[in-house]
Amino acid sequence: MKTLRIILWAGVILLAGVLGWLTLAVTDTKDKIAEAPFGVPFQLVDQNGKPITEQAFRGKPTALFFGFTHCPEVCPTTLFELNGWLTTVDPDKTKLQAYFVTVDPERDTPDMLGAYISNVTDRVIGIAGDPEKVGEVIKGFRVYAKKIPLDEKDPNGDYTMDHTASVFLLDKDGRFVGTISYGENPDVAIKKLENLAKG
Repeated sequence: MKTLRIILWAGVILLAGVLGWLTLAVTDTKDKIAEAPFGVPFQLVDQNGKPITEQAFRGKPTALFFGFTHCPEVCPTTLFELNGWLTTVDPDKTKLQAYFVTVDPERDTPDMLGAYISNVTDRVIGIAGDPEKVGEVIKGFRVYAKKIPLDEKDPNGDYTMDHTASVFLLDKDGRFVGTISYGENPDVAIKKLENLAKG
């Protein structure tokens, strides 16, 4: 009986040690993920046709949105609201920056993206490029985007895009710090941007 108790206690101690090690390993992994810039490296073009990389999301806190120019409601609404929030939080345009990455690179040329955005705001810069490369960015930033045919009988015809509607918030080192949801309370959205600007 005594031997059995010793074996059981040894097993408990061993199990506690393994659980402690796993907790430490998971915590360390989460910390490393939090310390790393969000997303993936990329080489695309901005709305003016100039090369742009993930380094654009460094140096200043960033509001990052994924959308498309044929979007009927979510994208223009988000651009309009984001412009107002940024103007409130950072009227001098010195603390925050914002980018709009197309999820429809087959139709959204840099010129088209630039014209679309500039009709609403001068606070946001559009990003487009080769469809395959844009697809890698969409996947790397964990964004959902799917082409939806307008006519189920004609899958190769006109279409719309279903996509993530949140604005991603990145700190000055490109690390993910949160989101602004579509339809977010304006006061909450402004507070999130104020906190982002302080970081």
